[in-house]
Amino acid sequence: MRLRAAFVALVLTLATAGITPVLAVQPGEMLADPALETRARTLSAELRCMVCQNQSIDDSDAELAHDLRVLVRERLAAGDTDTQVLDFVVARYGEFVLLKPRFSARNALLWGTPVVILALGGLFALVSARSKRRTETALSDEEKAALGRILGEGGSGQGGGA
Repeated sequence: MRLRAAFVALVLTLATAGITPVLAVQPGEMLADPALETRARTLSAELRCMVCQNQSIDDSDAELAHDLRVLVRERLAAGDTDTQVLDFVVARYGEFVLLKPRFSARNALLWGTPVVILALGGLFALVSARSKRRTETALSDEEKAALGRILGEGGSGQGGGA
């Protein structure tokens, strides 16, 4: 039985060994200049497919992703820098098109709010725990006398039966 399981594992390993991610870039989209094509691929990996939303335009087969890949390559061929290409695409489609959004006040607020809420919750828990300890007060004279009577009665009732 062990030999059979090992054989199945070997077959599955060999079957999946040749699997590599297939990029959606079509041969007709590629630039002739290898340096520009490398830059285009790098930029495409940073841009979100607006249809798929969890894929880069480099990985997506959507028509919009194709259009964005072509747009990126056109801008690079026209002489734009990587930053200019990204700025152009962001101006056209918004910040959401970036898979890794740029740091801004809005992003800091978005990412910082949970941390602030967690810190405030911890501070509240700490203050609550401390205030519970401080609320203990000493017994009044009447309470001490009542406690003494209860303890005195309980003590004489338990030990004195003949």
